[in-house]
Amino acid sequence: MSNAKKLQKELTWNFPPAFSNKKITAKAVNDFAAGYRDYLDRCKTEREFVTYAQDYLKEFGYKPFVKTDYAGAEGKPAPKAGDKLFFVNRNKALIMCTIGKRPLNEGLRITVSHVDSPRLDLKPFPIAENKGIAYLKTHYYGGIRKYQWVTIPLALHGVVAKSDGSVVTVNIGEDPEDPVFYISDLLPHLSKVQDEYRFKDGIKGEDLKAIGATLPYPEKDDSKKDKDKDKEKDKDKDENSVKDAVKLNLLRLLNEKYGFTEKDFLTAELSLVPAGKARDVGLDRSLVGSYGQDDRVCAYGAFRAELETGKPEYTTLTVFADKEEIGSYGPTGMSSDFMVNFIEDLTEICGGDINTVLRASNALSTDVAAAFDPNFPSVFDEQNSARINHGCVLTKYTGSRGKSGSNDASAELMSMVARIFSKHDISWQIGELGSVDAGGGGTVALYIAKFDISVVDLGVPILAMHSPFELAAKYDIYSLYQAVQAFYK
Repeated sequence: MSNAKKLQKELTWNFPPAFSNKKITAKAVNDFAAGYRDYLDRCKTEREFVTYAQDYLKEFGYKPFVKTDYAGAEGKPAPKAGDKLFFVNRNKALIMCTIGKRPLNEGLRITVSHVDSPRLDLKPFPIAENKGIAYLKTHYYGGIRKYQWVTIPLALHGVVAKSDGSVVTVNIGEDPEDPVFYISDLLPHLSKVQDEYRFKDGIKGEDLKAIGATLPYPEKDDSKKDKDKDKEKDKDKDENSVKDAVKLNLLRLLNEKYGFTEKDFLTAELSLVPAGKARDVGLDRSLVGSYGQDDRVCAYGAFRAELETGKPEYTTLTVFADKEEIGSYGPTGMSSDFMVNFIEDLTEICGGDINTVLRASNALSTDVAAAFDPNFPSVFDEQNSARINHGCVLTKYTGSRGKSGSNDASAELMSMVARIFSKHDISWQIGELGSVDAGGGGTVALYIAKFDISVVDLGVPILAMHSPFELAAKYDIYSLYQAVQAFYK
């Protein structure tokens, strides 16, 4: 070997080849993906994720964390290594925890994923009739490309909190026998003017109205057949005619199925999401296609890793947050203190100083990354982009316009995580969100960092992110699960 070749081997590094980790079997990857697809079908909203998760908490020995069950309670010892705790935040966010062998003051191992995804939320008064069609009016949630949400089947998910205090769960459009909802678009024969619009203006936000019904309320004909009373009948018909009869019919059908009225929409959380199940993509079945993989793909890997944690060295904290797609605001988003409040309560019963615990902790912000797309190479720096089938993605910084809105992880933390991955034979790669000045985006990492916690982004590369049908490679999905396992070990 020439000196130049030897030097090149020592000093350069390239992406590992696809499926480079021979310890990962195709059966393990496919079995994991099968469970993942089922999870995607059942978890199209953050509330549905929390419900899904709670089905497993009891099975794996998690107990609800209530500080007063420990603090100052006689005969109630502090949790010990291996004990599992959970906390549900307003039915839309979740914390899971496994107590480690080391004192809390030596730090926690934390992962944070978000379980909300872009969607179409119904407005407070959503039903409007226009020329014999009753529509559901929406306000889009998160960053979407509006044209992608027309002419596809949509399902209605969510809850309605009725005036009597009861809460009704709504799910229409997922069962094969269910009807679906639909947003229409112009036919190409008549779209000459629309075709001249800029891409982003072809469909406007107020045009995202889904067809809910087209038949009027069916009135019974109680009039007498006496021909002498025709005039009187016509008069009665005029006086008793129903305005917006199609809207009334839609409200009637919802009332018969779920027992709520138009006023109850004011106290509802209802969303339109793409209908249908997750699917394998490609003849080789290497990809999973589905709505909501940003960021439920990372949430699933972290969830499975947390469930399978035994007695870790460091206490693990696995957080599933809401509202990331609109800035992480609100009490269930990471801009709130619900995570650090949990940690503070934990230090009070397990011992430790909250500031010391936070400063010593290390965290993974587990969120998706943009996969290099050969169809659109100009918006990527190929040398610094993640690729499908090359493992999970470690992202030092996100943001836009000069790393604005980014956490920008330290070299020391990057090195620590890389050493962990190397020790456990994790397939991973480095990536960034597109080329400089092409755009950008953020994660919850900066909200974790504000608590003086060292944090770096780790995710799965996604094709067609934020579309109604995103793509992720099974190999990458599995490698993220393994990476969180290694981080917790």
